[in-house]
Amino acid sequence: MINQNEKENLIRGIARKLAIEHALPIAAEIDKTSEFPWETIKVFGENGFLSVLLPESYGGMDGDITALCWIIEEIGRVCGSSSLTVLAHSVGLMPIMIAGSDELKERVYKEVAEKKSLAAFALTEASAGSDAAAMSTVAEKKGDYYIINGTKTFITNGGVAEFYTIFLKTDPSERTKGISCVLIEKDREGLIIGKREDKMGMRASPTTSIILDNVKVPVSNLVGKENEGWPIAMSTLNLSRPAIGALAIGIAQGALDFAIDYANERVQFGQRLRDFQGIQFMLADMASYIEAARALVYHTSALLDQKIYERDKMSAIGVEKLSAMSKCFASDMAMRVTIDAVQILGGYGYIRDFPVERMMRDAKVTQIFEGSNQVQRIVIARSLMRRFST
Repeated sequence: MINQNEKENLIRGIARKLAIEHALPIAAEIDKTSEFPWETIKVFGENGFLSVLLPESYGGMDGDITALCWIIEEIGRVCGSSSLTVLAHSVGLMPIMIAGSDELKERVYKEVAEKKSLAAFALTEASAGSDAAAMSTVAEKKGDYYIINGTKTFITNGGVAEFYTIFLKTDPSERTKGISCVLIEKDREGLIIGKREDKMGMRASPTTSIILDNVKVPVSNLVGKENEGWPIAMSTLNLSRPAIGALAIGIAQGALDFAIDYANERVQFGQRLRDFQGIQFMLADMASYIEAARALVYHTSALLDQKIYERDKMSAIGVEKLSAMSKCFASDMAMRVTIDAVQILGGYGYIRDFPVERMMRDAKVTQIFEGSNQVQRIVIARSLMRRFST
């Protein structure tokens, strides 16, 4: 039986090879054009990267968050947009993995396994970002169907996903206790893909609004129980945040790798940059921050791989706190490291002929989505103060 180290070497090796062969050559061009990398994602799908969270019976890896993080990190080293596509797809599957019925799992897993279809997670609205419970998208139950109206914003994989796990109000009089999760297929009448955002970074990863205009969805598409969607959303975020951390680590590692190579080649004042103590100290700090983030992220993912998916259980053993720490620390680290990489390259770091400015732009959003880092600090602080609750 394969042990964990062998499994990591195998998965990382495949992910790194495919990333270098298929994502790296197009990374700069798709950043410039914002073209979605269909062929690259197809290769990733054929090699199981879209099925990481699927059961083994569907050719997946049986819900291993650590394996997902390995893949996300390796792709992220060369192309943030390609990595984010795989990550956002996996996040779209998580609510079904956590609370979907057997029938729903069978249908969705089969779609992913056979057709390599993409998923998307839809929680945010224009007036409900950090305060997600203030959402106004509603579902009115009529017999065996829901009639859904509203608009979701900043949806990663918007327009390229075949199905969306959408959070909405089934009881508008309540906040968190009135939220449900519903699977909505892309081809449902009334589901409209809205504006694609023109972003600073992750430019080849489409971010759109999703407009729901009297969309009729069968009750069988409900994920979990009615009015119990909020715990599903929070459990999903607890699972996904270490993967955001892994994406941040990948971006930072790619920037560090390039900065080291540049420092080894660039000559100033008669010596290589690598020989200046100031540059050595910068590189040492960058590498140290990356390793610290990596340790935190993979410690958290290892706990999540115990299949502790209910939010109250995660909170009880501290995984909710660690998940927030993973995302917060790793993304702040990635921003710092990529800024330093740009600084080491000097003027060349500021132009698009070199990848570190793209990596810096890509790193920024890891501090914002899946809950801003200000929100993560609230989660961490509340967890620390919980022992004083009466």
